[in-house]
Amino acid sequence: MTMTNSEVIVSIKQAVGKMAAERVQSDTIVGLGTGSTTVFAIQHLGERLKNGEIKNIVGIPTSFQSENLARECGIPLTTLNAVDHIDLAIDGADEVDPQKNLIKGGGAAHTQEKLVDSFADYFIVVVDSSKLVEKLGTNFLLPVEIIPKAMKPVMLHLEKLGGKSELRTAVKKDGPIITDQGNFVLDVKFDSLHDLAELEKTINNIPGVLNNGLFVGLADLVIVGELQDGQPLVREF
Repeated sequence: MTMTNSEVIVSIKQAVGKMAAERVQSDTIVGLGTGSTTVFAIQHLGERLKNGEIKNIVGIPTSFQSENLARECGIPLTTLNAVDHIDLAIDGADEVDPQKNLIKGGGAAHTQEKLVDSFADYFIVVVDSSKLVEKLGTNFLLPVEIIPKAMKPVMLHLEKLGGKSELRTAVKKDGPIITDQGNFVLDVKFDSLHDLAELEKTINNIPGVLNNGLFVGLADLVIVGELQDGQPLVREF
């Protein structure tokens, strides 16, 4: 039976998520990312725990979504304040460039994701090939989480940096998207993103900004799923 396009995409994401979860060893603390591909990694990690393939795993979620899913899958959870390290983090991305720099924040969870991913000894990114770009900002705007009362000043600061901001609004309700921290998200369009590490720091230093979706120099491994000759293929770089 021929698979539909949506079924092919799901099978690719499943393969990527499973490969990432296979990297997890017993007696480790694991950062649990957010997103459609990371869902499969969390589910497979739960299966490995349930069948006894691995043991003594503790997860640190990056969002309410990943927290609820991990609980459903039987993965014990802890918090950043209760540990002194994270062995491995698995997370998705909205864009990945050839140097493994990322744009994240499509799910408005990038502040918690950066906390967990940057604290990990080893950070694995799981994506499908549509997320690969030669230059960040090609297909995705840059998310910036802000304190609500600082929206106008932050937008003016970003405009001076060459960025045009839009407040991200909810789809099924009136008003803005609210993050897990109770803040707003600006989606910022830059004509071109240069000096990524410096730009990441500069934006984060704007008063009223919590964090932005540039993840520069954090990823250790990128696992990519793609379709080749009609079959899902997974590769690493």
